[in-house]
Amino acid sequence: MKQLIFLIFLINYSLAYEFKLNQKDIKYINNSDKKSFIENRLDKYKNLKIQVKDYELIKKLSHINSFVNKILPAYDISTQASLDYWATPKEFLLQGHGDCEDYVITKYFTLLEVGIPKEKLYFAVVDIKGQKDSHMILLYLENKESTPLVLDNLSSVVIPLTKRMKLIPKFAFNEIDSYKFTNERFTQKVNINWGKENKWEKLLNRVYNLNE
Repeated sequence: MKQLIFLIFLINYSLAYEFKLNQKDIKYINNSDKKSFIENRLDKYKNLKIQVKDYELIKKLSHINSFVNKILPAYDISTQASLDYWATPKEFLLQGHGDCEDYVITKYFTLLEVGIPKEKLYFAVVDIKGQKDSHMILLYLENKESTPLVLDNLSSVVIPLTKRMKLIPKFAFNEIDSYKFTNERFTQKVNINWGKENKWEKLLNRVYNLNE
Protein backbone atom coordinates (compact mmCIF):
# COMPACT_ATOMS: atom_id res chain seq x y z
CA MET A 1 0.00 0.00 0.00
CA LYS A 2 1.39 3.39 -0.96
CA GLN A 3 2.09 5.84 1.85
CA LEU A 4 -0.43 8.64 2.33
CA ILE A 5 0.30 12.07 3.79
CA PHE A 6 -1.73 14.27 6.12
CA LEU A 7 -3.65 17.42 4.98
CA ILE A 8 -6.98 18.02 3.04
CA PHE A 9 -10.55 16.77 3.65
CA LEU A 10 -13.05 13.95 3.53
CA ILE A 11 -16.54 13.96 2.05
CA ASN A 12 -19.50 12.79 4.09
CA TYR A 13 -21.85 10.63 2.04
CA SER A 14 -25.19 10.25 3.82
CA LEU A 15 -26.54 7.73 1.31
CA ALA A 16 -27.31 4.20 2.44
CA TYR A 17 -25.34 1.41 0.83
CA GLU A 18 -26.78 -1.67 -0.86
CA PHE A 19 -24.83 -4.30 -2.81
CA LYS A 20 -26.65 -4.82 -6.10
CA LEU A 21 -25.56 -6.01 -9.51
CA ASN A 22 -26.16 -3.94 -12.63
CA GLN A 23 -26.33 -5.07 -16.25
CA LYS A 24 -22.59 -4.59 -16.70
CA ASP A 25 -21.92 -6.89 -13.75
CA ILE A 26 -24.29 -9.55 -15.02
CA LYS A 27 -22.65 -9.43 -18.45
CA TYR A 28 -19.23 -9.79 -16.85
CA ILE A 29 -20.38 -12.87 -14.92
CA ASN A 30 -22.03 -14.51 -17.93
CA ASN A 31 -18.95 -13.97 -20.11
CA SER A 32 -16.48 -15.19 -17.52
CA ASP A 33 -14.88 -18.64 -17.73
CA LYS A 34 -15.17 -18.64 -13.92
CA LYS A 35 -18.91 -17.99 -13.91
CA SER A 36 -19.80 -20.85 -11.58
CA PHE A 37 -17.14 -19.77 -9.07
CA ILE A 38 -18.36 -16.17 -9.12
CA GLU A 39 -22.00 -17.17 -8.69
CA ASN A 40 -21.07 -19.48 -5.83
CA ARG A 41 -19.08 -16.72 -4.13
CA LEU A 42 -21.95 -14.23 -4.51
CA ASP A 43 -24.47 -16.74 -3.15
CA LYS A 44 -22.30 -17.34 -0.10
CA TYR A 45 -21.87 -13.59 0.34
CA LYS A 46 -25.63 -13.04 0.20
CA ASN A 47 -26.24 -15.82 2.72
CA LEU A 48 -23.53 -14.45 5.00
CA LYS A 49 -25.28 -11.10 5.29
CA ILE A 50 -28.58 -12.79 6.11
CA GLN A 51 -26.89 -15.08 8.63
CA VAL A 52 -25.03 -12.40 10.61
CA LYS A 53 -27.75 -9.73 10.57
CA ASP A 54 -28.85 -10.43 14.15
CA TYR A 55 -25.53 -11.65 15.57
CA GLU A 56 -23.96 -9.90 18.52
CA LEU A 57 -21.25 -7.41 17.59
CA ILE A 58 -18.04 -9.42 17.94
CA LYS A 59 -19.56 -12.45 16.21
CA LYS A 60 -20.77 -10.26 13.36
CA LEU A 61 -17.36 -8.64 12.93
CA SER A 62 -15.57 -11.98 13.11
CA HIS A 63 -17.76 -13.74 10.54
CA ILE A 64 -17.43 -10.95 8.00
CA ASN A 65 -13.69 -10.64 8.60
CA SER A 66 -13.19 -14.38 8.07
CA PHE A 67 -15.38 -14.56 4.96
CA VAL A 68 -13.69 -11.68 3.16
CA ASN A 69 -10.24 -12.94 4.17
CA LYS A 70 -10.84 -16.09 2.13
CA ILE A 71 -10.71 -14.02 -1.07
CA LEU A 72 -7.30 -14.44 -2.68
CA PRO A 73 -4.69 -11.67 -2.31
CA ALA A 74 -3.06 -10.12 -5.36
CA TYR A 75 -0.71 -7.28 -6.19
CA ASP A 76 -2.33 -4.23 -7.77
CA ILE A 77 0.00 -4.34 -10.77
CA SER A 78 -1.34 -7.76 -11.78
CA THR A 79 -4.98 -6.73 -11.76
CA GLN A 80 -5.18 -3.09 -12.83
CA ALA A 81 -3.41 -0.77 -15.24
CA SER A 82 -2.60 1.70 -12.47
CA LEU A 83 -0.83 0.97 -9.20
CA ASP A 84 -2.62 1.02 -5.86
CA TYR A 85 -6.12 0.79 -7.36
CA TRP A 86 -8.99 0.75 -4.84
CA ALA A 87 -11.62 -1.77 -5.97
CA THR A 88 -15.28 -1.52 -5.10
CA PRO A 89 -16.88 -4.46 -3.22
CA LYS A 90 -18.44 -5.69 -6.46
CA GLU A 91 -15.12 -5.63 -8.30
CA PHE A 92 -13.45 -7.47 -5.45
CA LEU A 93 -16.09 -10.18 -5.23
CA LEU A 94 -16.47 -10.62 -8.97
CA GLN A 95 -12.72 -10.83 -9.60
CA GLY A 96 -12.04 -12.97 -6.54
CA HIS A 97 -8.78 -11.30 -5.53
CA GLY A 98 -7.47 -7.98 -4.31
CA ASP A 99 -5.02 -5.95 -2.27
CA CYS A 100 -5.25 -5.00 1.42
CA GLU A 101 -7.31 -1.90 0.63
CA ASP A 102 -9.83 -4.02 -1.25
CA TYR A 103 -10.34 -6.31 1.75
CA VAL A 104 -10.99 -3.30 3.96
CA ILE A 105 -13.36 -1.66 1.48
CA THR A 106 -15.47 -4.82 1.15
CA LYS A 107 -15.58 -5.39 4.92
CA TYR A 108 -16.59 -1.78 5.50
CA PHE A 109 -19.51 -1.73 3.08
CA THR A 110 -20.64 -5.22 4.12
CA LEU A 111 -20.78 -4.14 7.76
CA LEU A 112 -22.83 -1.09 6.75
CA GLU A 113 -25.33 -3.44 5.10
CA VAL A 114 -25.72 -5.54 8.24
CA GLY A 115 -26.38 -2.57 10.49
CA ILE A 116 -23.04 -1.29 11.78
CA PRO A 117 -23.08 2.55 11.86
CA LYS A 118 -20.51 4.14 9.56
CA GLU A 119 -19.32 6.47 12.32
CA LYS A 120 -17.96 3.42 14.19
CA LEU A 121 -15.88 2.08 11.30
CA TYR A 122 -12.54 3.50 10.21
CA PHE A 123 -10.07 2.69 7.47
CA ALA A 124 -6.67 2.77 9.17
CA VAL A 125 -3.20 3.04 7.66
CA VAL A 126 -0.49 1.34 9.71
CA ASP A 127 3.09 0.28 9.38
CA ILE A 128 4.14 -3.27 10.23
CA LYS A 129 7.32 -3.75 12.21
CA GLY A 130 10.03 -5.15 9.98
CA GLN A 131 8.22 -4.39 6.72
CA LYS A 132 8.78 -1.55 4.28
CA ASP A 133 5.30 -0.85 2.90
CA SER A 134 2.33 0.52 4.80
CA HIS A 135 -0.75 -1.63 5.31
CA MET A 136 -4.48 -0.92 5.60
CA ILE A 137 -6.85 -2.42 8.17
CA LEU A 138 -10.42 -1.76 9.29
CA LEU A 139 -11.13 -0.57 12.81
CA TYR A 140 -14.34 -0.84 14.82
CA LEU A 141 -14.58 1.92 17.41
CA GLU A 142 -17.43 1.97 19.92
CA ASN A 143 -16.54 5.55 20.81
CA LYS A 144 -13.51 7.83 20.51
CA GLU A 145 -12.28 6.83 23.99
CA SER A 146 -12.48 3.07 23.43
CA THR A 147 -9.75 0.74 22.20
CA PRO A 148 -10.26 -0.10 18.49
CA LEU A 149 -10.98 -3.65 17.34
CA VAL A 150 -9.01 -4.76 14.27
CA LEU A 151 -10.31 -6.48 11.13
CA ASP A 152 -7.27 -7.43 9.06
CA ASN A 153 -6.69 -9.66 6.05
CA LEU A 154 -3.47 -10.81 7.78
CA SER A 155 -5.37 -12.23 10.76
CA SER A 156 -8.41 -14.48 11.13
CA VAL A 157 -9.35 -13.10 14.56
CA VAL A 158 -10.86 -9.76 15.55
CA ILE A 159 -8.98 -8.47 18.59
CA PRO A 160 -8.15 -5.12 20.22
CA LEU A 161 -5.44 -3.09 18.54
CA THR A 162 -3.45 -3.19 21.80
CA LYS A 163 -2.86 -6.91 21.15
CA ARG A 164 -1.53 -6.33 17.63
CA MET A 165 1.88 -5.14 18.76
CA LYS A 166 3.48 -5.33 15.30
CA LEU A 167 1.06 -2.72 13.92
CA ILE A 168 2.28 0.88 14.13
CA PRO A 169 -0.65 3.35 13.85
CA LYS A 170 -0.44 6.23 11.39
CA PHE A 171 -3.91 7.65 10.70
CA ALA A 172 -7.54 6.58 10.31
CA PHE A 173 -10.47 7.93 8.31
CA ASN A 174 -14.06 7.29 7.31
CA GLU A 175 -16.83 9.18 5.52
CA ILE A 176 -17.16 11.63 8.40
CA ASP A 177 -13.74 12.52 9.81
CA SER A 178 -10.10 11.47 10.16
CA TYR A 179 -7.76 11.03 13.12
CA LYS A 180 -4.32 10.24 14.33
CA PHE A 181 -4.45 7.30 16.72
CA THR A 182 -2.43 5.08 19.03
CA ASN A 183 -2.84 1.38 19.80
CA GLU A 184 -5.15 2.38 22.64
CA ARG A 185 -7.37 5.16 21.27
CA PHE A 186 -7.93 7.95 18.77
CA THR A 187 -6.08 11.14 19.65
CA GLN A 188 -6.47 14.22 17.42
CA LYS A 189 -8.36 15.08 14.27
CA VAL A 190 -6.31 15.52 11.10
CA ASN A 191 -6.88 16.26 7.44
CA ILE A 192 -5.44 14.09 4.69
CA ASN A 193 -3.52 15.14 1.62
CA TRP A 194 -4.35 12.59 -1.07
CA GLY A 195 -1.91 14.10 -3.53
CA LYS A 196 -2.90 14.23 -7.20
CA GLU A 197 -5.80 11.79 -6.80
CA ASN A 198 -8.22 11.50 -3.90
CA LYS A 199 -8.74 7.73 -4.05
CA TRP A 200 -11.21 7.82 -1.16
CA GLU A 201 -13.52 10.42 -2.72
CA LYS A 202 -13.28 8.66 -6.06
CA LEU A 203 -14.18 5.31 -4.49
CA LEU A 204 -17.20 6.73 -2.65
CA ASN A 205 -18.49 8.29 -5.85
CA ARG A 206 -18.10 5.00 -7.73
CA VAL A 207 -19.89 3.04 -4.99
CA TYR A 208 -22.74 5.41 -4.09
CA ASN A 209 -23.39 7.30 -7.33
CA LEU A 210 -22.20 5.06 -10.16
CA ASN A 211 -23.05 1.63 -8.68
CA GLU A 212 -19.73 0.23 -9.83
